[in-house]
Amino acid sequence: MTDDTLFPMSGYAQEPQDPFGRAGRPRVQFAIRDQVELVMTDLDSLVPADHQVRIVWSYGENKDLSALYDQIRARGSAPGRAVIDPRIVLALWLNATLDGIGSARQVARLCEQDVCYKWICGGVSVNYHTLSDFRVAHGDFLDHLLTQDVASLMAEGLVDLNRVAQDGMRVRASAGASSYRRAPTLEECLEEAQTQVVRLREELEAAPGEGTKRERAARARAARERLERVQRAVARSQELQAKKSGEDQAKVRVSTTDPEVPVMKMGDGGFRPAANVELATATGTQIITGVEVTNRGSDQGELAPMVEQHHVRYGAYPGSMLVDGGFAKQEDIDAVSSQGCTVYAPVPKPKKGDRDRFAPLPGDSAAVAAWRERMGTDEAKEIYKERASTAECVNAIARNRGLRQFTVRGLKKIRAVVVWYVLAHNLMRAHHLRSAAA
Repeated sequence: MTDDTLFPMSGYAQEPQDPFGRAGRPRVQFAIRDQVELVMTDLDSLVPADHQVRIVWSYGENKDLSALYDQIRARGSAPGRAVIDPRIVLALWLNATLDGIGSARQVARLCEQDVCYKWICGGVSVNYHTLSDFRVAHGDFLDHLLTQDVASLMAEGLVDLNRVAQDGMRVRASAGASSYRRAPTLEECLEEAQTQVVRLREELEAAPGEGTKRERAARARAARERLERVQRAVARSQELQAKKSGEDQAKVRVSTTDPEVPVMKMGDGGFRPAANVELATATGTQIITGVEVTNRGSDQGELAPMVEQHHVRYGAYPGSMLVDGGFAKQEDIDAVSSQGCTVYAPVPKPKKGDRDRFAPLPGDSAAVAAWRERMGTDEAKEIYKERASTAECVNAIARNRGLRQFTVRGLKKIRAVVVWYVLAHNLMRAHHLRSAAA
């Protein structure tokens, strides 16, 4: 068969026989990957005007970050390399949190591949180590931003503390179940860690040229951090044993990976290392107004501290608190009611089926008796319905954004990560509220 085309068409297979008798070969578009193209564009034109990333960047632009700039040592003409603008790292983590990304390495890859993350960086090179350190190093400042955000919304009349719903959420910790040890085993681990530090120091002194400087520093740091974790585990074990008596002291187990987190009963009925995340949310707006992280597997005793946290943050107590039955501790109800805060929580069923659960008991205080009677009214039952649509919804949003397992260790770092989720959530909710008001 002769090729009567103007240019030879190499790459085509022999013309197939069409079973339907159609003449000519099929026309298809082939991929051409070695074609040189000159594209005139800029990052700003690649991101739509209403894109999420622009909302995130605007948030950082309108915040006072002087506390972060004050920590920068490279100033003026003095020696030292210029650091990454804190606004860039702040925007990267807020946008990553909204996208459900919690890995610093993944964020660093997106800064090289994704248009939106490249737009935030604006040509600035960002490495995963800087991202990882920034995420957990400024917990107090992030908590201050949370207070500022909610206070601003309250001043604008978009949020109030009339009704606040609180709920606890157990999140898997970065500790293996096999890392939990009893006191005798912890003492053995401590001796091994101490021996390892001494042996490694002797090896490095005997062969100073073995490996690169970075490798030797990494080995020494790993041994030192291991020793510090085991020391904290021993101290934590002694602290827990002091609260036990008899045979229960020998049953105390502490993780050598993350000594601060215990094993908790999870929502699926299983037992895993976890931390308890407490979130308080304003009903109607779903703005998170309070946050706390504890290593207690129960919500009992968490109501009064959360109410006091609101007073410290905003100078006012919530008008009412909507909580589930796990928070209904009589001491907390008394303490909260004395501050003018009304508690809405389900009254537990009586052990005897013939007693009215909403009737006050002889030993009840005035606040507890009022709580029992209040929860028996139709008005209280209608108000309590707002708890599920507020607290449960906020928890579900956090889960969908990746708050399922922490990759950091220690309650301080865990709390910093939780505040990132809170800031990102409030950022988008505030944008919605302001848009609706406008």
